[in-house]
Amino acid sequence: MTALSRSSLDPASGELRLPRPPGVIRRFWARHPRVTDVIVALLTALVTFPAPGRDDLAGDDRLWTGVRPVVVVVLTLACVAMLWRRRRPLVPFSLAALGALLAVSSGSGVGSGTTAVAVYAVAVYAGSSAAWIASGIAIGAATMAAGTAVLLGALPWSTAVNGCAALAVGLLLGCLVGVNIGNRARYVAALMETSRQLWAERAQHAEHAAAAERARIAREMHDVVAHSLTVMVALAEGATATEDAARARAATGQIATTGRGALDQMRAMLGVLRGSDAAGAPLAPLDGGTVRDAVAAARSAGIPVVLRTTGGEITDLSVRLAVARVVQEGLTNVIRHAPTAQEVTVTISTTTSEVVAEVVNDGVEGPASRGGYGIRGLQERAAQVGGVAEVGRRPDGRWHVRLTVPASAERMLS
Repeated sequence: MTALSRSSLDPASGELRLPRPPGVIRRFWARHPRVTDVIVALLTALVTFPAPGRDDLAGDDRLWTGVRPVVVVVLTLACVAMLWRRRRPLVPFSLAALGALLAVSSGSGVGSGTTAVAVYAVAVYAGSSAAWIASGIAIGAATMAAGTAVLLGALPWSTAVNGCAALAVGLLLGCLVGVNIGNRARYVAALMETSRQLWAERAQHAEHAAAAERARIAREMHDVVAHSLTVMVALAEGATATEDAARARAATGQIATTGRGALDQMRAMLGVLRGSDAAGAPLAPLDGGTVRDAVAAARSAGIPVVLRTTGGEITDLSVRLAVARVVQEGLTNVIRHAPTAQEVTVTISTTTSEVVAEVVNDGVEGPASRGGYGIRGLQERAAQVGGVAEVGRRPDGRWHVRLTVPASAERMLS
């Protein structure tokens, strides 16, 4: 049960628990690779050098006696090159294979152990294909050299066969062990790299989701608060400026109504944002504000608004909310920047090809604004429903805020 729990999911944290870390010995080898290389080189030398001292060899002793110093030097270099087997695994293998070739062709089986260790390093650090190819080349070269010695009468065929067989067995064992360990090491490294990438992508997705959520909250807060406060400020200024008590009472009553509506929308929005505390809260966009509510609020603030609608009802909630927010933002801009407007028109057109919402006024003067949070929010909301938001001065000099949503985009959202 303990071993199983370490590789299972932790229900409390939801995270995958890692296996037990390496023991003391494995950690020591991992932290001291140079010590490991020295030990491997010494062990290879112990396996290699007792054999060159043998004199009871088959074949022409003079051939082995003449070749033995060269073999000893080459195998010594191969053992020393084991210190760099991680970075240059083919160097010790080439030296070991050369020494084994000379030994086999002169009637000695020296070098088989050295080549086995060297081809193991090739399989682990250079790859399986490189190990098999190098082994094939070494066996082929040794077979050709031993066959030439047999044909020249300097070596019995049985000795040549035994030497080549010993070399082939050593290379085969080294390849099999090295390929197994090397593939496992590469597999673990690939898993670790994939894990790191997944964690990085997860963190990046979380950051993007958090940024998108912050932008959505800011957009909703702006749409609810900015419009309501703008209308309330305009009503309060009107109530302060007028000497008619009845009109002042009506304005203050409208201020209270607008404030209560804003509070209702804020509560609904906060209910969605509270997460687990509001299990029954809707996950769809809030349908708190409508076009007619925005028009009525603007009219109560003294803005001469005319509403024109053509076509059928907008069925998609996201598109309907986007249209309401466009009208709301357009009328808010009129109250703030064009209080002297004589004609403000709100047009909602629904056809088989598109949905268009536009707010046009004739009271904006001076250069165009670069756009604030409201304009940016309209553009983001338009992108969410597959539409385009336009804000600016028309050719006739009037200012407009326009949203166009293709019917195909509305069908995709429905």
